[in-house]
Order: sequence, then structure tokens, then C-alpha cells
Amino acid sequence: MRTCQQMVLTMPETALDEAPAGGIVDEQQLCAVAWALASDGCLRDVNRAEAGLIAKADESLSSVAVERVMAAIRLGEDPLGTAFASLRSAAQRRKLGATYTPASLIGPMSEWLASYKRASRVVDPGAGSARFLVAAGRLLPEARLVAVEIDPLASLVARANLTVSGFDERSEVHAADFRSLKLASHPGPTAFIGNPPYVRHHDIAPKWKAWLRERSEELGLKASALAGLHVHFLLATAHLARAGDYGVFVTSSEWLDVGYGRLARELVAGPLGGLSVHVLDARSRAFADAATTAAVTAFEVGESRCSVRVRKIKRTEDLRGLQGGKRFNREKLRTTRRWSSLLEPKVSVPSDFVPLGEFCRVHRGAVTGANATWVTKQRDPRLPAAVLFPAVTKASELINLGSAFLRDDHHLRAVIDLPEDLDVLDAEDRELIERFLRSARREGAANSYIARHRKPWWSVKLRDPAPILATYMARRPPTFVRNLASARNINAVHGIYPLQQLSDFALCRLTKALRNGASLTGGRTYAGGLTKFEPSEMAEVMVPPPSWLESGEPWPS
Repeated sequence: MRTCQQMVLTMPETALDEAPAGGIVDEQQLCAVAWALASDGCLRDVNRAEAGLIAKADESLSSVAVERVMAAIRLGEDPLGTAFASLRSAAQRRKLGATYTPASLIGPMSEWLASYKRASRVVDPGAGSARFLVAAGRLLPEARLVAVEIDPLASLVARANLTVSGFDERSEVHAADFRSLKLASHPGPTAFIGNPPYVRHHDIAPKWKAWLRERSEELGLKASALAGLHVHFLLATAHLARAGDYGVFVTSSEWLDVGYGRLARELVAGPLGGLSVHVLDARSRAFADAATTAAVTAFEVGESRCSVRVRKIKRTEDLRGLQGGKRFNREKLRTTRRWSSLLEPKVSVPSDFVPLGEFCRVHRGAVTGANATWVTKQRDPRLPAAVLFPAVTKASELINLGSAFLRDDHHLRAVIDLPEDLDVLDAEDRELIERFLRSARREGAANSYIARHRKPWWSVKLRDPAPILATYMARRPPTFVRNLASARNINAVHGIYPLQQLSDFALCRLTKALRNGASLTGGRTYAGGLTKFEPSEMAEVMVPPPSWLESGEPWPS
């Protein structure tokens, strides 16, 4: 095999010299530049799965472009990582959770890592282009640097950055899944740092969901199959780390509140030894390409004496030192279902008020799996009227109503809800529906995730009309509307169903109480201030009790 120096000399001058952003114009050229920067000797620990990419890149490299990239890396920039993020579409990177971390987060996290203890080894579980390791390597000049990155091209980029930064002799790159990593014994503390990849459970293979369950049970904890990949990485860290090891991760903050984040909360309060959790204000977008609220969590494995500090910060600059925050003992954290509630101001409500969930059930609307197929106009000539149900299909249909009452459905679309047994239809209707289903199949409606997991695939199964409808995700408090039109709803809005008989008078008063008391407190907030209320969270909203709603008494002050 040719050496990298030979590759640089033999590859012809190309459009790289004229290309923007450091000269990288396509993925093959990025691969070629990264290969040229990472010497063969230092590639000994990189999985050769990227060899096919490199073989295609031989004809598109200029030594001038390589020098230009090297100079930028030595100035502390990451031109290769930036090129990688721009060449791979957001959809491609989302599959692996490849959201690259900005310097505004890397700086304070790396500084804390180096000041808390003198780690002899630093591990980044989802290294990407090795931004964290390069920063940590400069602050910890004696530490061994371990990058773990499942994407072969990204692992090559990581090696290139580590090599140009002068860390080739004390670093190793594993092109592998962090959950399968085996760490050799090492003297001194190991530090973990990084941005564990965010991948939703839909894209996690069943074998890894089984892995999550089994490895959680080994720690005496329970796991949900709905947990995202970042929770898997927290669990893998808890198994790899030893007492005295420590670290700091930046993740989406959703694990603080959601049911499937319980494992993450228990790990931070327990085995991982959480030291502090710093939640960025939702209005500050820490990641340019991810609409998520960031949480920075510091931990020391085996630490159980001190309390955990939790705080909300307005800007990434406030992360310096990872100081401050209100202290909570670990037992309280273990029994607190929503950690973000610890950061919310206390809201005074009358003592007689009760949670909505005590006498009402909050349900998500039906998920169609393909709104383009299943949502149509109310008088669709392709289908019999009996299978067309007027429905609220957008939150804006309630927000823009300007009233507490949905009195008619003339402005609404319809949802096609077919019976499970098509044999109940008469011949004429059956012919229309069979024709529609053939068209729906051609459009791919039968192959959506939802359709593949329901039987039969064509039956949306709308719920009965909810007496009260509510928006649940917006940059404003939820909108509650009394559903006098008996409209159905899909998952754009929630439906509120009384568990006991309530008069129309009481339902109207309940709607008014919900509208008057609506706030963003109790929901989970994402970057940009988008607040979402899951059904369980909306069920915690405090309202007057049924006896009060049925009475003619005035509203409590």
C-alpha cells in the first residue's frame, strides 16, 4: 500500500484548489484529504471498512488543499468535520445521531474535565471528528485519547484531526459501536466526554433494545424499549467506568422528564454518580441543526455522598466551571418523575384543586401513518361518506378558532377511517374502497412504520369524539376547546375524556378553567421555546374538582 506521502504526490491537482470551505467538494475528496492527513502507521487501529471509499478517492486530491486544511486544524478549527456535516444530509446523519458539537459547549466541558481531575485516559463514545478529544488532548498532555465512532468516514476524519494536532502517538480510534467496546485496564482515572448520539428508538435494532434491558437488569434497573440511543450510551458508560472515573456529557434534556428517560435519571442519581446537571434555556439553540434543549451532565462514578446540583442557564458562557445550581439529595431525585419540575417556579393553586387526571383521561389522537393518504376533504368523491370523519388534523385549527367552542366542522378536513372487516360494506362501497386501497398501496401507505404495526394496515381506528380538545406543542400555552361539533382528532391534538359523567355545564366550566389556567409550566421545552405536553403531563394540570364544576359557585380567587 502506498504511504500517505506518496498519495499526496501522485494525486493530480483538481478542482479542490478552487473549491470553497477548505477545498472539500464531495465525500470522496473529504475521504482523500482525511486519508492523506492520517499516516498509515496511525491507521493501524481504524477499522478498514473505509477502504472502499479511499480507493475511489485517489484521483481527486491536491497537496495545496491538504496544507490548507492542516493549517486550519492547527488554528483550532475543524474544516473536515464541517465538510462532513455539510456533505451528509441531515437525514443521513440523523440515522446515526451525528450532530456535531459547537465550540461554545466543547470549551467549558473540556476545561472542567481537565480541572476536576488529571485523567490518564479520555474516552469519547461518539467521537465524530474528534472535536472533544482534540480539545481535551491540549489540556491533558499526558492522557491517552480514545475515540469511538461507528461511521467509517467520520472515524477517518477523527484520526486525521488527532494526527495533525500532534496526538497520533497517544490516541486510538475505534470504528465501532460504543456499546460493544471493551476498554483495557489502565492506570489512573478514565474520563468520558462527548455528545452521545441522539437516535430515536424507532431506528434502534431489536437486538440493542434487548441489550439495554439485559444490561440494565445487571445494575438492578429497568429500561424502556422506547429509550433513545443517548440513554444506551449512558448505560454503556456506567458498565465501562470504574470507581473514580468521571466525565461530562451533553445530551438532549428530554431524559429529565420522559417516562423512557427513567433509566437515565436513575443512572445519574445512582451508578454514574451525577455531580451536576446544567439545562440550557430553551431559547438558546446550542446546536444549529437540532431543535433540542441541551443538558450538560457531569458525574463521578462511585460518588454517592454529595447531593446533585441542578440548574438552568441562559447562555453557554454560563457553563464555565460547571458551578452553581440548587442541591438535591439523590433519594429525592430517584423519586422525582420530572426533573425539570425542580427548576420551575412554584405555582400557587387553590387547595381544593385536583389534577385533571383524577377525573379525566388525556389521550393522544390517532396516528394515521401517512396523512397525505388518510386526510382528505370532507366530500371526497373517491370514497363513501360513511368512512369520512370530520376531524381536527392541525393544532392551528384550534388556535385560530378564537373561541372556547368548536361549534361546527365546516372548516375541517376529514380522516378516512375504514372498517377492519371490509365484508361489512355493500358491493358499491366495497368497490370504491378497494380501488382507493390499490392507490394507497402504490403511494406506499401500507409500508409506513405505523401501517406495518397495525392490523389491518388500512384501519386508522379513530377514537370517539373527545368532549374537550387541546393543543399540546407550541411556543405558547396549550389551547383548550369544547368540542360541540363532535369532531374526531388525530395526533395533532390531544382529546380529554371524563372518567365520570359530567354535564355540559360542567364541561364548559372545565374548558374555561383549563383556558384560564393554561401555562407552559409542566411541559417539556425544546430549543427555541417549543413546549410539549405529553398526555401524562397534561393530566397533572390542576383544575377545580367535579363537584365545583357542577355547582353554580363563583370561581375561586
